[in-house]
Amino acid sequence: MGRVIAVANRKGGVGKTTTTINLSACLAEKGKKVLAVDADPQGNMTSGLGDNRKKCKYSIYDLIIGECELKDCLAKSVMDGLTVLPSDEDLAAAEIELIGLEKKEYILKNYIDKVKDEYDYIVIDCPPSLGTLTVNAMTAADTVLVPIQCEYYALEGLSQLMHTIELVKKRLNPDLEMEGVVFTMYDARTNLSLQVVENVRKNLKENIYKSIIPRNVKLAEAPSHGLPIVLYDSKCNGAEGYRALADEVIERDVRDWYQY
Repeated sequence: MGRVIAVANRKGGVGKTTTTINLSACLAEKGKKVLAVDADPQGNMTSGLGDNRKKCKYSIYDLIIGECELKDCLAKSVMDGLTVLPSDEDLAAAEIELIGLEKKEYILKNYIDKVKDEYDYIVIDCPPSLGTLTVNAMTAADTVLVPIQCEYYALEGLSQLMHTIELVKKRLNPDLEMEGVVFTMYDARTNLSLQVVENVRKNLKENIYKSIIPRNVKLAEAPSHGLPIVLYDSKCNGAEGYRALADEVIERDVRDWYQY
């Protein structure tokens, strides 16, 4: 059975979508079968993996409101082994349309559970908020991965995110766990990045990945070409950073299997 990872942070601009795109692509590069789910109305993950909105009649919005089945929404990405469930701006209306609907927090989970056995990993890009769409993603997920930008306000809002994870675990998804924190946009030339990493490690009891994603111009350029970093510039520091993160994610599965 595949592992479902929700990539979440209530702050925007922390590398959440970049992490979803490139972690998914690096897992696929390593031979894993991956489904990348775009649960953000901005649709940046969708365009960053080949603009799959043009390839598919339906999107995750149509799925959530019950207009289609999951198989109708899936599109091939630019990576072998990586399938995309695309999003578009219509998804912004979903939160309103779901008001008053019974068990609305389980909608995405009910669809994902049907295909969970078909993938090694399902990675969900959450919107930069803690609304219904993010709660749906966490209810469907096994773990939550939190990207943190190496900046002064890195921990701002993190406590609220942790509180939301605990609420979802308590009320909706008792199996939900914290996947861990990954540092993004790390600049080795500045003392600030080093201080942020040390501060978070000192104050956060959660698992923190050893892999650190550097600030890299190629990572910023790749989405405009509709490509993950491993196809846009396979040898750059950003690509190596996400490959190392994918290795750690896979290692966690091996470790958990042996513990089981």
